[in-house]
Amino acid sequence: MIKNIIFDFDGVLVDSEILVAKAFAKYMQKFGIEVDEKEFASFAGKKTVQVIDILSKKYSIEDQQKFFTDIMDIASNIYKKELTTVKGAYDFVSNLKLNIFIGSNSMKERIIDGLQRVRLDKYFQPKQVYSFDLVDKPKPDPDIYLKAIQDNNLLKNQTIIIEDSAVGVMAGAAAGVKVIGLTAGGHWHEKRDEKELLEAGAFIVANDYKKILKIIESN
Repeated sequence: MIKNIIFDFDGVLVDSEILVAKAFAKYMQKFGIEVDEKEFASFAGKKTVQVIDILSKKYSIEDQQKFFTDIMDIASNIYKKELTTVKGAYDFVSNLKLNIFIGSNSMKERIIDGLQRVRLDKYFQPKQVYSFDLVDKPKPDPDIYLKAIQDNNLLKNQTIIIEDSAVGVMAGAAAGVKVIGLTAGGHWHEKRDEKELLEAGAFIVANDYKKILKIIESN
C-alpha cells in the first residue's frame, strides 16, 4: 500500500518548464537565433546552469555569466506573471490523505515562493521540501530522494515518486523507488515521446492526475 508520495516540482506540481523554455527562446532572439520553445523540452529536469553551458557551446555565446543573469531576469518576470499549477495537480494534492514531499533540482527558496504563488503552500511545509542545495549531488543522482526518505523514515515499498523528466526518473529509480512518469505539463507537446521516461526507469507513464490516482490506488 502506498503511504508516501514525493513530487518533483517543476513540470509536476507547477507548469514552469514551459515558462523557462519561453525565457530561453526570448533570449536567443537577441542573437538572431529563432528557436522553438519545444526544442527546450529535452532540457527539462536539468539545472539552469547546465542548460546555459550547453547552449553557450552550441551557439558560441562567450559570456555565460551574463547569459545566466539575463535568463534569470527574464524567467523571473515570466514566472511571476504566468505561473500556474500543472493541470489537475491542485485538486490531486488537496484531496490526498498520504504523506507528501517535494524533491527538486530547484533551490528551496524558489520552490517555497512557487508554492505560495499557486496556493499549494498550505499542503507543503518547508520541512517537506527537499532541493538540490540540501545535498551534495543533484539529479540524476538519487541524493535528493534518499535524503527525503531517510529524514522521514519512509519505507521505499510504500513510496511513489512522480517525475516529468528523464533526469528525475533516473534519480528516483536509482533511489530504489517506483517512479510514475507524468506528461501533463505544457512542455510535453504532442510530438514528444513518453518512451524517454520509460527508458529512464519509470514503471508507468500517465498524462493526467486522474490516471495517477488510479495507479496509486492499485499499488
